[in-house]
Amino acid sequence: MIYASLEDFLQTGKSVLAKGPVALIFVEDEVEIGTSLRHHLDCGFKAVVALMPNAFDLPGDVAERVHRVPFDCGPAEAVVEGVNRVIAAASPGCWLYYCYNAEYLFYPFCESRTVTEMLTFHAEERRDAMLTYVIDLYAGDLETHPNAVSIEDACLDRSGYYAQGRKDPITGDPRDRQLDFFGGIRWRHEEHIPDASRKIDRIALFRARKGLQLRADHTFNEQEYNTYACPWHHNLTAAICSFRAAKALKRNPGSTFEIQSFKWHNSTPFEWHSRQLLDLGLMEPGQWF
Repeated sequence: MIYASLEDFLQTGKSVLAKGPVALIFVEDEVEIGTSLRHHLDCGFKAVVALMPNAFDLPGDVAERVHRVPFDCGPAEAVVEGVNRVIAAASPGCWLYYCYNAEYLFYPFCESRTVTEMLTFHAEERRDAMLTYVIDLYAGDLETHPNAVSIEDACLDRSGYYAQGRKDPITGDPRDRQLDFFGGIRWRHEEHIPDASRKIDRIALFRARKGLQLRADHTFNEQEYNTYACPWHHNLTAAICSFRAAKALKRNPGSTFEIQSFKWHNSTPFEWHSRQLLDLGLMEPGQWF
Protein backbone atom coordinates (compact mmCIF):
# COMPACT_ATOMS: atom_id res chain seq x y z
CA MET A 1 0.00 0.00 0.00
CA ILE A 2 1.24 3.49 -0.86
CA TYR A 3 0.69 6.49 1.42
CA ALA A 4 0.90 10.19 0.59
CA SER A 5 3.00 11.06 3.64
CA LEU A 6 4.02 9.85 7.09
CA GLU A 7 1.05 11.77 8.50
CA ASP A 8 -1.24 9.94 6.06
CA PHE A 9 0.15 6.59 7.22
CA LEU A 10 -0.27 7.48 10.89
CA GLN A 11 -3.86 8.58 10.32
CA THR A 12 -5.16 5.94 7.89
CA GLY A 13 -2.88 3.06 8.84
CA LYS A 14 -3.80 2.82 12.52
CA SER A 15 -4.89 -0.80 12.08
CA VAL A 16 -1.31 -1.62 11.05
CA LEU A 17 -0.05 -0.22 14.36
CA ALA A 18 -2.62 -1.98 16.52
CA LYS A 19 -0.63 -5.00 17.68
CA GLY A 20 2.42 -5.74 15.58
CA PRO A 21 5.14 -6.65 15.37
CA VAL A 22 5.71 -3.92 12.78
CA ALA A 23 9.06 -3.39 11.05
CA LEU A 24 10.02 0.17 10.16
CA ILE A 25 12.74 0.12 7.48
CA PHE A 26 14.29 3.55 6.95
CA VAL A 27 15.79 3.72 3.45
CA GLU A 28 18.78 6.06 3.27
CA ASP A 29 20.04 5.17 -0.22
CA GLU A 30 19.36 2.70 -3.02
CA VAL A 31 21.65 -0.05 -1.71
CA GLU A 32 20.02 -3.47 -1.09
CA ILE A 33 16.50 -2.12 -0.67
CA GLY A 34 14.95 -5.32 -2.01
CA THR A 35 16.98 -7.75 0.10
CA SER A 36 16.38 -5.71 3.25
CA LEU A 37 12.60 -5.72 2.78
CA ARG A 38 12.44 -9.39 1.75
CA HIS A 39 14.49 -10.43 4.75
CA HIS A 40 12.17 -8.73 7.22
CA LEU A 41 9.07 -9.99 5.43
CA ASP A 42 10.49 -13.50 5.80
CA CYS A 43 11.03 -12.93 9.54
CA GLY A 44 7.26 -12.92 9.97
CA PHE A 45 6.53 -9.31 10.85
CA LYS A 46 2.81 -8.59 10.63
CA ALA A 47 3.63 -5.49 8.58
CA VAL A 48 6.76 -4.06 6.99
CA VAL A 49 6.84 -0.29 6.43
CA ALA A 50 9.34 1.10 3.91
CA LEU A 51 10.02 4.75 4.74
CA MET A 52 11.80 6.02 1.65
CA PRO A 53 12.08 8.89 -0.84
CA ASN A 54 9.64 8.82 -3.75
CA ALA A 55 12.58 8.88 -6.15
CA PHE A 56 13.81 5.45 -5.06
CA ASP A 57 12.59 2.38 -6.91
CA LEU A 58 10.87 -0.38 -4.97
CA PRO A 59 11.30 -3.89 -6.45
CA GLY A 60 8.06 -5.18 -7.90
CA ASP A 61 8.05 -8.46 -5.96
CA VAL A 62 7.86 -6.62 -2.63
CA ALA A 63 5.92 -3.50 -3.63
CA GLU A 64 2.55 -5.14 -2.95
CA ARG A 65 3.70 -6.66 0.33
CA VAL A 66 4.94 -3.55 2.12
CA HIS A 67 3.53 -0.21 3.20
CA ARG A 68 5.43 2.52 1.34
CA VAL A 69 5.69 5.86 3.13
CA PRO A 70 7.48 8.93 1.70
CA PHE A 71 10.36 9.86 3.99
CA ASP A 72 13.72 11.63 3.86
CA CYS A 73 16.31 10.18 6.24
CA GLY A 74 18.81 12.93 5.45
CA PRO A 75 18.07 15.62 8.04
CA ALA A 76 19.65 15.16 11.46
CA GLU A 77 17.30 13.46 13.92
CA ALA A 78 14.84 12.64 11.10
CA VAL A 79 14.76 8.92 11.86
CA VAL A 80 14.50 9.46 15.62
CA GLU A 81 11.62 11.87 15.08
CA GLY A 82 9.97 9.43 12.65
CA VAL A 83 10.16 6.55 15.12
CA ASN A 84 8.76 8.75 17.90
CA ARG A 85 5.83 9.80 15.73
CA VAL A 86 5.06 6.13 15.06
CA ILE A 87 5.30 5.33 18.79
CA ALA A 88 2.82 8.11 19.59
CA ALA A 89 0.37 6.82 16.97
CA ALA A 90 0.67 3.10 17.78
CA SER A 91 -1.60 1.29 20.19
CA PRO A 92 0.03 0.76 23.61
CA GLY A 93 1.70 -2.63 23.65
CA CYS A 94 2.26 -2.79 19.89
CA TRP A 95 5.68 -4.30 19.13
CA LEU A 96 7.80 -2.11 16.88
CA TYR A 97 11.19 -2.62 15.23
CA TYR A 98 13.33 -0.18 13.32
CA CYS A 99 16.42 -0.44 11.14
CA TYR A 100 17.88 0.92 7.91
CA ASN A 101 18.28 -0.54 4.44
CA ALA A 102 21.23 -2.94 4.06
CA GLU A 103 20.54 -4.12 7.62
CA TYR A 104 19.18 -7.57 8.49
CA LEU A 105 17.64 -8.77 11.76
CA PHE A 106 18.77 -12.12 13.13
CA TYR A 107 17.51 -13.65 16.37
CA PRO A 108 17.97 -17.11 17.92
CA PHE A 109 16.50 -19.86 15.73
CA CYS A 110 15.11 -17.36 13.21
CA GLU A 111 15.36 -19.95 10.45
CA SER A 112 12.51 -21.94 11.98
CA ARG A 113 10.66 -19.49 14.26
CA THR A 114 8.97 -16.20 13.49
CA VAL A 115 9.68 -12.90 15.13
CA THR A 116 6.12 -13.00 16.48
CA GLU A 117 6.84 -16.27 18.30
CA MET A 118 10.03 -14.82 19.78
CA LEU A 119 8.37 -11.63 20.99
CA THR A 120 5.46 -13.56 22.48
CA PHE A 121 7.96 -15.50 24.61
CA HIS A 122 9.86 -12.31 25.44
CA ALA A 123 6.65 -10.62 26.61
CA GLU A 124 5.83 -13.64 28.79
CA GLU A 125 9.11 -12.93 30.59
CA ARG A 126 7.72 -9.46 31.35
CA ARG A 127 10.07 -7.74 28.93
CA ASP A 128 8.92 -4.77 26.85
CA ALA A 129 12.12 -4.20 24.89
CA MET A 130 15.00 -6.22 23.48
CA LEU A 131 18.66 -5.31 23.13
CA THR A 132 20.12 -5.82 19.66
CA TYR A 133 23.77 -5.66 18.70
CA VAL A 134 24.56 -3.99 15.37
CA ILE A 135 27.14 -6.32 13.84
CA ASP A 136 29.14 -4.71 11.05
CA LEU A 137 29.19 -6.52 7.72
CA TYR A 138 31.58 -5.62 4.91
CA ALA A 139 32.59 -6.93 1.52
CA GLY A 140 35.72 -9.05 1.59
CA ASP A 141 37.00 -7.58 -1.69
CA LEU A 142 36.70 -3.82 -1.98
CA GLU A 143 38.10 -3.78 -5.51
CA THR A 144 35.17 -5.86 -6.71
CA HIS A 145 32.69 -4.14 -4.36
CA PRO A 146 33.92 -0.55 -3.91
CA ASN A 147 30.83 0.45 -1.90
CA ALA A 148 31.76 -2.29 0.65
CA VAL A 149 28.43 -4.09 0.19
CA SER A 150 28.13 -7.67 -1.05
CA ILE A 151 25.58 -10.24 0.03
CA GLU A 152 27.64 -13.08 -1.49
CA ASP A 153 31.02 -11.90 -0.12
CA ALA A 154 29.93 -10.56 3.28
CA CYS A 155 32.34 -10.80 6.20
CA LEU A 156 32.16 -9.93 9.89
CA ASP A 157 34.55 -9.75 12.83
CA ARG A 158 34.55 -12.89 14.93
CA SER A 159 36.17 -11.15 17.93
CA GLY A 160 37.07 -7.72 19.23
CA TYR A 161 33.76 -6.89 20.93
CA TYR A 162 33.63 -5.44 24.43
CA ALA A 163 31.35 -3.63 26.86
CA GLN A 164 31.73 -0.75 29.30
CA GLY A 165 29.53 0.21 32.22
CA ARG A 166 26.98 2.92 31.47
CA LYS A 167 26.82 5.71 34.03
CA ASP A 168 24.00 8.05 34.91
CA PRO A 169 25.02 11.41 33.39
CA ILE A 170 23.81 13.32 36.45
CA THR A 171 24.87 11.19 39.43
CA GLY A 172 27.74 9.30 37.81
CA ASP A 173 26.47 6.04 39.30
CA PRO A 174 26.44 2.86 37.17
CA ARG A 175 23.04 2.19 35.65
CA ASP A 176 21.54 -1.15 36.59
CA ARG A 177 21.81 -3.79 33.82
CA GLN A 178 22.95 -1.27 31.22
CA LEU A 179 26.16 -1.42 29.22
CA ASP A 180 27.66 0.35 26.22
CA PHE A 181 28.89 -2.15 23.61
CA PHE A 182 31.65 -1.63 21.05
CA GLY A 183 33.38 -3.59 18.31
CA GLY A 184 33.47 -4.30 14.60
CA ILE A 185 34.80 -1.84 12.06
CA ARG A 186 33.47 1.06 14.13
CA TRP A 187 36.08 0.06 16.73
CA ARG A 188 38.88 -0.81 14.30
CA HIS A 189 38.46 2.41 12.35
CA GLU A 190 37.32 4.59 15.21
CA GLU A 191 39.48 7.51 14.08
CA HIS A 192 36.98 7.99 11.24
CA ILE A 193 33.87 7.44 13.38
CA PRO A 194 32.27 10.22 15.48
CA ASP A 195 32.11 9.41 19.18
CA ALA A 196 28.32 9.29 19.13
CA SER A 197 28.33 6.62 16.40
CA ARG A 198 30.81 4.16 17.90
CA LYS A 199 28.41 2.14 20.06
CA ILE A 200 26.90 -1.00 18.53
CA ASP A 201 23.96 -1.46 20.92
CA ARG A 202 20.48 -0.51 19.76
CA ILE A 203 17.12 -1.11 21.44
CA ALA A 204 15.55 -1.98 18.10
CA LEU A 205 12.62 -4.12 19.31
CA PHE A 206 10.23 -2.55 21.80
CA ARG A 207 6.59 -2.09 22.75
CA ALA A 208 4.90 1.26 22.27
CA ARG A 209 3.64 3.02 25.37
CA LYS A 210 2.38 6.47 26.21
CA GLY A 211 5.19 8.96 26.67
CA LEU A 212 7.91 6.65 25.34
CA GLN A 213 10.62 8.52 23.40
CA LEU A 214 13.54 7.23 21.37
CA ARG A 215 16.73 9.27 21.79
CA ALA A 216 19.53 9.95 19.32
CA ASP A 217 21.84 7.37 20.96
CA HIS A 218 19.35 4.54 20.26
CA THR A 219 18.18 4.39 23.87
CA PHE A 220 14.84 5.38 25.40
CA ASN A 221 13.69 7.78 28.08
CA GLU A 222 12.30 4.74 29.96
CA GLN A 223 15.40 3.24 31.62
CA GLU A 224 14.07 -0.31 31.93
CA TYR A 225 13.80 -0.39 28.13
CA ASN A 226 17.59 0.13 27.97
CA THR A 227 18.51 -2.92 30.07
CA TYR A 228 19.99 -6.06 28.53
CA ALA A 229 18.13 -8.46 30.85
CA CYS A 230 15.68 -8.64 33.70
CA PRO A 231 17.01 -8.86 37.31
CA TRP A 232 16.40 -12.63 37.54
CA HIS A 233 18.11 -14.26 34.55
CA HIS A 234 19.46 -13.73 31.05
CA ASN A 235 16.95 -12.73 28.39
CA LEU A 236 16.89 -13.03 24.64
CA THR A 237 18.99 -10.64 22.60
CA ALA A 238 19.20 -10.27 18.83
CA ALA A 239 21.61 -8.99 16.19
CA ILE A 240 21.21 -6.57 13.31
CA CYS A 241 23.81 -7.46 10.69
CA SER A 242 24.56 -4.18 8.98
CA PHE A 243 26.54 -2.85 6.02
CA ARG A 244 25.75 0.70 7.15
CA ALA A 245 29.11 1.54 8.76
CA ALA A 246 31.09 0.02 5.89
CA LYS A 247 29.04 1.98 3.35
CA ALA A 248 29.64 5.21 5.22
CA LEU A 249 33.39 4.67 5.59
CA LYS A 250 33.79 4.03 1.86
CA ARG A 251 31.49 6.90 0.90
CA ASN A 252 33.24 9.43 3.14
CA PRO A 253 36.12 11.20 1.32
CA GLY A 254 38.03 11.44 4.58
CA SER A 255 38.21 7.67 5.05
CA THR A 256 37.68 5.94 1.71
CA PHE A 257 41.29 6.29 0.53
CA GLU A 258 42.64 5.34 3.96
CA ILE A 259 40.87 1.96 3.90
CA GLN A 260 42.02 -0.49 1.24
CA SER A 261 40.36 -3.47 2.91
CA PHE A 262 38.18 -4.11 5.95
CA LYS A 263 39.55 -7.63 6.36
CA TRP A 264 41.95 -8.52 9.17
CA HIS A 265 43.07 -11.72 10.89
CA ASN A 266 39.78 -11.96 12.81
CA SER A 267 37.51 -11.60 9.76
CA THR A 268 35.32 -14.53 8.82
CA PRO A 269 32.71 -15.06 6.08
CA PHE A 270 29.18 -14.34 7.24
CA GLU A 271 27.06 -17.49 6.91
CA TRP A 272 23.66 -15.71 7.04
CA HIS A 273 22.55 -18.07 9.81
CA SER A 274 21.68 -17.48 13.46
CA ARG A 275 23.84 -20.41 14.60
CA GLN A 276 27.01 -18.56 13.64
CA LEU A 277 25.97 -15.50 15.65
CA LEU A 278 25.06 -17.65 18.65
CA ASP A 279 28.38 -19.51 18.47
CA LEU A 280 30.27 -16.21 18.35
CA GLY A 281 28.35 -14.92 21.38
CA LEU A 282 26.80 -12.09 19.38
CA MET A 283 23.31 -12.82 20.65
CA GLU A 284 21.77 -14.65 23.59
CA PRO A 285 18.97 -17.27 23.51
CA GLY A 286 18.15 -16.75 27.19
CA GLN A 287 15.61 -19.33 28.33
CA TRP A 288 14.22 -19.85 24.81
CA PHE A 289 15.14 -23.21 23.31
